[in-house]
Amino acid sequence: MELRDFIVTPIVLIIVYVVAYLVRPRVTDHITRKYFFPALTVRIIGALALGFLYQFYYSGGDTFNFHTHGSRHVWEAFMDSPITGIKLLLADGVYPEGSYRYASQIIFFHDPSSYFVIRIASLFDILTFSSYSATAVLFAMISFIGGWALFKAFYQMKPEWHFWQAIACLFVPSVVFWGSGLLKDTITLSALGVITLVVSSFIQRRYSLLGFIILLLNFWILFSVKKYILMCFVPALFFWYYGARLFAIRSVILKTLLIPIVAGLLIVSGYYAVVLIGADDSRYALENIATTAKITAYDIGFYTGKDAGSQYDLGELDGTFSGMIGKAPQAINVSLFRPYLWEIKNPLMLISALESLILVLLTIYIIFSSGLLITKGLVKPNVIFCLVFSLTFAFAVGVSTFNFGTLVRYKIPLLPFYLLALIEIYFYVKSLRKLSALERTE
Repeated sequence: MELRDFIVTPIVLIIVYVVAYLVRPRVTDHITRKYFFPALTVRIIGALALGFLYQFYYSGGDTFNFHTHGSRHVWEAFMDSPITGIKLLLADGVYPEGSYRYASQIIFFHDPSSYFVIRIASLFDILTFSSYSATAVLFAMISFIGGWALFKAFYQMKPEWHFWQAIACLFVPSVVFWGSGLLKDTITLSALGVITLVVSSFIQRRYSLLGFIILLLNFWILFSVKKYILMCFVPALFFWYYGARLFAIRSVILKTLLIPIVAGLLIVSGYYAVVLIGADDSRYALENIATTAKITAYDIGFYTGKDAGSQYDLGELDGTFSGMIGKAPQAINVSLFRPYLWEIKNPLMLISALESLILVLLTIYIIFSSGLLITKGLVKPNVIFCLVFSLTFAFAVGVSTFNFGTLVRYKIPLLPFYLLALIEIYFYVKSLRKLSALERTE
């Protein structure tokens, strides 16, 4: 913390809350209004708490590499020469003329995905005089926008479930903490929420040019920061869009005839989308994904993350696609339901372990309380969308991490979607039972 943080941050906070107050009437109604400021506030608290954690517990880390050893140097270049600052903002891994003394100090200068985050932080730094905490508040605002967009997407479809939707989208502790600060996760989490809102409006036939532009912009953000999230998310979107169209058809005969066609479209479009996303990066080419997962898992679990003392092991990865797929049940389990309480090795793991325990209990409760009716809930387009993304992403991060400390950050995009799936199943089954009871009394 520096003197500038104590001067600039309160001013930025006032501006953020004033803007939020002016915007709130446009994005809320009489039901959702009560969630707006609490959700924004917890994101800001989460962003600031993350900074304190990295400064006083870790004594460094990614968030400081993005700012102190990243955007701060771009800001300094702007202060000395706006032209040099602009050159740095547009740099693509090659030192622009006259920028070496700044760029050479940026740790992530040659890492395109990390430098993307530094660019955003640099733009905020210009507004905050490179105050870390004030810039973190603006990142929290980005996180809140994405969370609110996700909440609004599902609220518009089922407003009567608003309380539980708000919990899933806005108040999950690990998502708030790890997804609000100056990190990649904040940017990607926000993009997921905005994309979901836009696609939900398209499903409801509310098309607009602005919607397409926002959709493409957020796809580009995900592609630039974390391609593997996009590789899991795009197929899920196809399932959602095609499934909603199919589900809306009233004729059972026509629906039955279209199922094979829709299934074919899903397979082809999903496959080519994944291929295109990984086309310019050999690590994410389909033939190399298993090798990439193996290298990443062993690096995080047993080399760069070995000192954290929170490794887990799914067994040997042989670098083959079939071998990786064979680890799917264990990988999904570790992402959703671990660490278990007896695996806690430090205080930070306690929150993650408690969340995992709650997910285990909720999942078991909904499965057993739903009985055979769960099959009807599982074929709903919203549920399919949420489960396809959350489970494929759980598999992707579970099989390629091997460290609970890193996993707790990497898995946060799946948590709101998995909880939304559980909510949809529970209340849909409940409505079926109420309907059945009414029919019996007539």
